[in-house]
Amino acid sequence: ACALGRTPPPPRAAVRCPSAGACFSAHLANVSYEDARDACDQRRGSLAWVSSEPELHLLLELLAEAAVPAPALFWVGLKRNASACTHNEHPLRGFSWEAVGGGTAPQEVPAALGRWLQEPLRSCLTARCAGLHLAADPGDGPRWSWKE
Repeated sequence: ACALGRTPPPPRAAVRCPSAGACFSAHLANVSYEDARDACDQRRGSLAWVSSEPELHLLLELLAEAAVPAPALFWVGLKRNASACTHNEHPLRGFSWEAVGGGTAPQEVPAALGRWLQEPLRSCLTARCAGLHLAADPGDGPRWSWKE
């Protein structure tokens, strides 16, 4: 899986692999969601998805290793189709993870992963995507949230 951000590229690619599962890599470019998805496809991957707190922490460590300046926005595979409605009672607010290579992306996530910079626009009519937003936090490292 990969995450594409909207900042200048680092001197080298950053990669993190958990003991089991897919690796995460960060590729920094100022591109649209569709272009980010295509770039990950070309690398034989997909936009990253996060189904647990350990996966989120691994992704945040990767972005710290890539020396990403905050604030920054990274495209991940978080999307709400036009036929799906906003659900404020769910952590992902009606958004879901795009499946990878015919696989099934996890749709249930812990409540702790329901941190949004601003509540998503309430709608059942428009496709929307969301990214991982990093904000500077001088006290204890970068703060994160989802951003529509």
